[in-house]
Amino acid sequence: MAVNLADELSSIVTQAAAADWREAVTLAGDGLVAGGVATNRYTHEMIDVVLQHGPYMVVAPGVALAHARPSPAVLRTGLSWVGLSAPVEFGHTANDPVSLVIGLAATDHQGHLAVMAELASVLVDPERVRQLIAATDEHEVRRLLTEFAATS
Repeated sequence: MAVNLADELSSIVTQAAAADWREAVTLAGDGLVAGGVATNRYTHEMIDVVLQHGPYMVVAPGVALAHARPSPAVLRTGLSWVGLSAPVEFGHTANDPVSLVIGLAATDHQGHLAVMAELASVLVDPERVRQLIAATDEHEVRRLLTEFAATS
């Protein structure tokens, strides 16, 4: 099941300020809430995942995929996008510091895996990641994701 990442993005913010990983994840959660994807409870669930399991969600150099398990706090499957004005440390030895936090919420395991697989196909290419981190507005992010989907 192919997923169009640009269509799944409910909220895109670039040049956001976060003092630490917790604020960065909160910004991603705020985007999910603003887009009608999840409730505030899901933001707390994402933070709890980092506290319980460490920074494994830093999935590529400079990129964190903030997420938690499907739960009643998820209203529909979707993504939020937070480009940071200054990178923050999550504590990942290989992929810190993080400049881009993608919030992921899914209503079920299948949807979670489908979106993660599509993200992985984009994030495996360091040049694509560099371009996405450097994106300065919502239109550029959507354009890049649409272009990447067309070439995948």
